[in-house]
Amino acid sequence: MFLNSILVGVTNLAARILGNTSFRRHFHLVLSGLVLFGPALSLWASQYSIFAKRSHFLYRIFLRSGWGWTCVFSGSFIFLLSFSIRQSLSLSLRHLSRLAVAGGLWVGFRRLLTLLGDATGSCYEPLSGPVESKLSQGLAKVVEGQPLLLLREGETKATCLNMGMLWRGYEVSEDTFLLCLCCLLLAEETAVFGPYLALGGPSGAPLRLLFLFCVILLGLWVFLLFCLLAYFPEFPTQVLGGALGCLSWRALYQGWYRLGPSWCCPGRPGVGLLKAHSQKEDAKANVGVNRGGVVVEEVD
Repeated sequence: MFLNSILVGVTNLAARILGNTSFRRHFHLVLSGLVLFGPALSLWASQYSIFAKRSHFLYRIFLRSGWGWTCVFSGSFIFLLSFSIRQSLSLSLRHLSRLAVAGGLWVGFRRLLTLLGDATGSCYEPLSGPVESKLSQGLAKVVEGQPLLLLREGETKATCLNMGMLWRGYEVSEDTFLLCLCCLLLAEETAVFGPYLALGGPSGAPLRLLFLFCVILLGLWVFLLFCLLAYFPEFPTQVLGGALGCLSWRALYQGWYRLGPSWCCPGRPGVGLLKAHSQKEDAKANVGVNRGGVVVEEVD
């Protein structure tokens, strides 16, 4: 009972915050400000911190599988919430299709960014000592402290890095893009839980636990984004990645999904769920009133 009371109190508070209108309107602005000014935190970030190492378990376990973690927890929450209200598998799958659309967008952008990176970048091979010394003798000017590089044409970024060579070109940070997209997606999908509780919807421990896991995951993604910007600043690649993530969210949740549910659109979170639950509660209340009237008439 004590643990359940804590769970109810924490999830009620989180649902109230995430469902707040001001939070939903300004959360993307907070993320945008973090991406823009976050690299400035590297001036105060200690390079001896455990978060300054790419081998940290948070980066290895969560960041590399960020989309998988987001799909598992948010998908479970969406399915359980929608199915508990309407008991309709088709409706639950329709709401889950928002994750499929976002996943397809993520995969598509990854491949597009890979192609653009391969087209605009170049692979360079550092020359060995003897070869470098012979070439440098024939050059009029050689910058001291910088090794000579041999251009290798026709190599992709993945092949170049696997061979231990240097890759230079224009890039977009995929990690920043993924974290911004996952943060905004989780904020949108979990925002319906507050209005659902306000309508008196049934909320057992499994549903509240899934919601709590989604909130914790949202906080973890924001923290990892903060760490990437502070300890591994890459300007302007991170700004471009964050902008792409925010634009993807705006195109989906503030654009396409507002058209309403149809065969070509899954609709926004909560559409067809909160209204149905409200009508169900009103019907129960009317039945209760009618039964009370019958009892009164019988007593008279």
